[in-house]
Amino acid sequence: MTNSQKPTFDTFKGLFNETEFVYRHLGSNDAKQADMLSAIGYKDMASFINDTVPEPVRIHRELDLPLAMSEHAALAKLRTMADNITVNKSYIGQGYSPVRMPAVIQRNVLENPGWYTAYTPYQAEIAQGRLEALLNFQQVCIDLTGLELAGASLLDEATAAAEAMAMSKRMSKSKSNQFFVDERIYPQTLDVIHTRAKYFGWEVVVGDFETAKSGDYFGALFQYVGVEGDVKDLTDVISAVKQNKTYTSVVSDIMSLVLLKSPADMGADLALGSTQRFGIPMGFGGPHAAYFAFSDKAKRSAPGRIIGVSKDSQGNTALRMALQTREQHIRREKANSNICTSQVLLANLAGMYAVYHGPSGVKRIATRIHAFATAFADVISTADSDNQLNVVHKQFFDTVVVDCGSEKLATQIFENADNVGYNLWRLSENKLGVSFSEISDEKDFNVLTQLFVNKSHDLPEAASVSLDAEHLRTDDILTHPVFNSHHTEHEMLRYLKSLEDKDLAMNRSMIPLGSCTMKLNATSEMLPITWPEFANVHPFAPRDQVGGYIDMIDSLQEQLKAITGFDDVSMQPNSGASGEYAGLLAIRRYHESLGETDRDVCLIPQSAHGTNPATAMMMGMKVVVVKTDDNGNVDIDDLNAKCEEHSKHLGALMITYPSTHGVFEEGIRKICDLIHKHGGQVYMDGANMNAQVGIMQPADVGADVLHMNLHKTFCIPHGGGGPGMGPIGMQAHLAPFMANHTISPVHNAQKDCSAVSAAPYGSASILPISWMYIAMMGRDGLLKATNLALLNANYVASQLKGHYPVLYTGKNGQVAHECIIDIRPLKEETGISESDIAKRLMDYGFHAPTMSFPVAGTLMIEPTESESVEELDRFINALKSIKAEAMKAKAGEDGWTLEDNPLVNAPHTASMITDSEWTHPYSRDVAAFPLPYVRAHKFWPSVARVDDAYGDKNLMCSCPSIENYM
Repeated sequence: MTNSQKPTFDTFKGLFNETEFVYRHLGSNDAKQADMLSAIGYKDMASFINDTVPEPVRIHRELDLPLAMSEHAALAKLRTMADNITVNKSYIGQGYSPVRMPAVIQRNVLENPGWYTAYTPYQAEIAQGRLEALLNFQQVCIDLTGLELAGASLLDEATAAAEAMAMSKRMSKSKSNQFFVDERIYPQTLDVIHTRAKYFGWEVVVGDFETAKSGDYFGALFQYVGVEGDVKDLTDVISAVKQNKTYTSVVSDIMSLVLLKSPADMGADLALGSTQRFGIPMGFGGPHAAYFAFSDKAKRSAPGRIIGVSKDSQGNTALRMALQTREQHIRREKANSNICTSQVLLANLAGMYAVYHGPSGVKRIATRIHAFATAFADVISTADSDNQLNVVHKQFFDTVVVDCGSEKLATQIFENADNVGYNLWRLSENKLGVSFSEISDEKDFNVLTQLFVNKSHDLPEAASVSLDAEHLRTDDILTHPVFNSHHTEHEMLRYLKSLEDKDLAMNRSMIPLGSCTMKLNATSEMLPITWPEFANVHPFAPRDQVGGYIDMIDSLQEQLKAITGFDDVSMQPNSGASGEYAGLLAIRRYHESLGETDRDVCLIPQSAHGTNPATAMMMGMKVVVVKTDDNGNVDIDDLNAKCEEHSKHLGALMITYPSTHGVFEEGIRKICDLIHKHGGQVYMDGANMNAQVGIMQPADVGADVLHMNLHKTFCIPHGGGGPGMGPIGMQAHLAPFMANHTISPVHNAQKDCSAVSAAPYGSASILPISWMYIAMMGRDGLLKATNLALLNANYVASQLKGHYPVLYTGKNGQVAHECIIDIRPLKEETGISESDIAKRLMDYGFHAPTMSFPVAGTLMIEPTESESVEELDRFINALKSIKAEAMKAKAGEDGWTLEDNPLVNAPHTASMITDSEWTHPYSRDVAAFPLPYVRAHKFWPSVARVDDAYGDKNLMCSCPSIENYM
């Protein structure tokens, strides 16, 4: 054995290699980092960090976190928590039901990085697969609600209901300030509605149908299958309230609509609800995709995303995001909502559930659920005459409410059910609810009948539908070929693969989107989300059954507190936008507790994150914009002037750190002190937190509250545009004002603080991802990740600055974790735009950086710590090559012109390249294989450049006929 072959490990610590995951996560090892440091003029990491991160913000101490754990050790530790979760069979209902996710969908979508590592489809040409899947989802919602249009999903049912309230105000011609809510609504939905309504200044009136008919409201919200499971035809009450110019919304159980008359048939203007029942696990509350369907006339008032059908430059059908695309970043405080993304991965799962089962399959499932409930109600109703039991409602879909006649009997049945592994819903002292689901079986029926009537009954041979004919829908659903073509597993598998192949995700190449932090989502982090203990628990399950879940959440809270320096953390916000809202909500509640209800001015720098102004508006605050200077920093003089002008009413400053301009504010401490001096609070947007961890703490520099994007810094994957989690860290004085929950109280929140999300801990089932990431990286690994994120960004900036101006830098010429390159000089010289570059990058196999945000005519690049120097070099070389192509077109070399060159015609599809009539002055080879590495790993965009204007002028957001794709 030669010396070079001899093992160099001489300790068991080295042999066990507990820090191995850190080096799996980081894209470059120490030697390669040294080369990059040398390339940008530094001898070591310490001197580089000294020049990059301002001394006044640095903490110069180790985080109070354990050292790194190996992947198997972290999984084993999390396994001990999971083992302390009891997964009873849930018959609780209340908006959450057990499901069966088809295995082919679980393996090939939920567990497939080709689907879960993609980003929001801002670049449509390389996102046609998930766009088609979202279009399928929209078609499901359109079919089942009967309405003309549907969005690409919202966060959850409760927040969708709150969005319906806001949309009602935009759409209604009534001058009323009152919003009616059906008393039959789920409590968690009403909780969120109350939160939102207060800061819009609207009065919520909760009542029965007569109250609805007799009042004057700008909007009315009805629950179709009520909180007690009762089914009532809403046609008359909707007709009555609409005569008063009231905009009407209906919250509907998506599975019930397979059987029940549609909301549109009853006259509803808008329909919404959760699609959880279409194959999405309960997950202790989320994530789940809400649906939101409406009439055509409301399309420009709708929140969130709409996927539309357009055409590409070759005249072929092509899909894109329509109307609402990044509207927050354009319209700011005038945006319809602060929701800038959705639950894409979950919407895709729900849509594929409908594709897999088809109309007959979902009808079979919905009918089976109802038939179970009917058979159970029959047993209760025909029990011995001396039995105290009484079925409360005669018309129901899946839920049977039983009045037990006494508190004693109700308690006995409830506790006996728990003892044999079943959770029922305790509605009141005497009433119990039994909600049947897709997974209900004959054994369950035997047990449940035994519990209630002391005798086990078998399912009857005949499956009965007890709903009156007037409640049943008579129209066909899911008639499009996509829902009638993929019912064998082979066909479904191939359909899913065909869509995946149309998309560029992180399993193909880096996605350098600035402010989005597209980093590694490690497999070990993802594994626990499908463990039954984390996936199959109801959010309102008894607390003695979910001790391990609470332990995991508490542990993650402690990790985040150690990282940020805050005194407490709320885990309820289920997106970054929801975190922004929850942060400002805590600030407003704090001011109110001091009697300062008029502190409603929110200062927002031009460099802040794009959703901030919309969030401030939703909190009833007045947005005042603060200028930035030539270096991208907050203009301190302007900030001083605005603070003086609004001192008596100053509520908050919303600031992104490092700024969206990609620089560390030198004066962040002075900025925070200035706001506090004038009685305001500092909200820090955590979008760019990947530049902070281990180097600085937001609480230390003066922030009062911060939202953390777990789907950015802490490795929850973006899922093609969701899910996300946006927990907030708070200083002690704000902690009492975090969101609580009306049904399942959050143990460290005050009783009178209403909710911001439907579930107490938001999208709890994806929290193990972030827990695993922090545990496996450990104290030192997290710091290494931050250092490398900063190094990678500065390496990219240094290599590109000779070709594209880097717009903003710190005082030592460094950027933070992202850099903005300015395309405007190139456009002025050649006519080549940032959009042309974005499309041409697809030919090189890359997703474009963030385009024209935060500055129009620029590209914002964030490489993250997970990308190797080899990948960075490929990306850098692609941008250099594109610059050379632009200059060649300007010079007219080889017959190239500014009107006909690879950039303005990009992206090039395989059909364009193989077209027999190639008329361009550049070769097919240049079009398709612009650099040598591309040939070895070619990604072909499935459509040519999409015509955005055509799509908006001819809005269509339902599935086109199959011939359109041929």
